[in-house]
Amino acid sequence: MSIRQGLLALLAQQPMYGAQLRSEFEGRTGGTWPLNVGQVYTTLSRLERDGLVEAAGRPDDEGRITYRLTPEGSETVRRWWLTPVDREEHPRDELAIKLALAVTVPGVDVPAVVQSQRTQTMRSLRDLTRLKQQATERDDLAWLLVLDNLVFSAEAEVRWLDHVEARLLRRANDPAPTANHARTANHARTPAATPAAREHEKEARR
Repeated sequence: MSIRQGLLALLAQQPMYGAQLRSEFEGRTGGTWPLNVGQVYTTLSRLERDGLVEAAGRPDDEGRITYRLTPEGSETVRRWWLTPVDREEHPRDELAIKLALAVTVPGVDVPAVVQSQRTQTMRSLRDLTRLKQQATERDDLAWLLVLDNLVFSAEAEVRWLDHVEARLLRRANDPAPTANHARTANHARTPAATPAAREHEKEARR
């Protein structure tokens, strides 16, 4: 989730200063995505620059500035709640990039890379499943939703790694293309000669 949008959503509830925003953000997401105060204040400065938040009065005795939404900021939050997350913009996935490179770099033991990752993902999945089993319906709903998402993501990653391993096995068992197959494939990719080209070829042979 965008930190920018998250802070705006929290400020829609009430004015807060940076440390409050960090605490509320981490508390409502179960500490899954920790923030540092510097990151929060940097984001607040940009939001203020963009006219979405403003200082709510003067700094307190400890020098902390409380921020509130501007009318434009409130409208931005309202639109954000109703705008679906765009899945067409794929974030960089380190694991997918690692395996895509591994299969193209000579000397890399790709099955070992897959197995190492599966072990780690299964360990994380066991920890998440244990947390889910200990949770009750009385627990904070926000945390339960985040926990469900993490469990589903880990399960999906394990299934994907199984698929990667199966694909590697099929590729290893495929017979290497013969020279005749290669020539046939190259011929299939070569455009058919035009009548003029064939005539030119006959002239060259004479």
